[in-house]
Amino acid sequence: MSWQEAEVRELKVGRYMLLDDAPCKIMEITMSKPGKHGEAKARIVAIGVFDNAKRSAVFPVKHKVKVPIIEKKNAQVLSISNNEVQLMDSETFETFLVQVTEEELGKIQAGTEVSYWEAMGVRKIMLQN
Repeated sequence: MSWQEAEVRELKVGRYMLLDDAPCKIMEITMSKPGKHGEAKARIVAIGVFDNAKRSAVFPVKHKVKVPIIEKKNAQVLSISNNEVQLMDSETFETFLVQVTEEELGKIQAGTEVSYWEAMGVRKIMLQN
């Protein structure tokens, strides 16, 4: 299990949550007041960590949502071919392939160390802007 549960009222801007089973960074939270017959609701706008897709959802503030456990690790770039980069984890020495975009490809060089994030079985190289 690579996620935890949290109530919507505990979430904060800049933290992460799962929307549509994708890890997303929370960009905006708007709380409404409780209605005559209901409880307060929260409107959340978030951006996908791996796909940069904008997502939004509305939940009651006492609703439980999933919060992904994101592991931040380092790896050495072993090789680059097409849109795939072969990495070797700095701690476990595991080798694996990661898909990258054309733009990211120009910023990555073989033999250098990069940071990557792993969540929900997906890995992504995180480049400093």
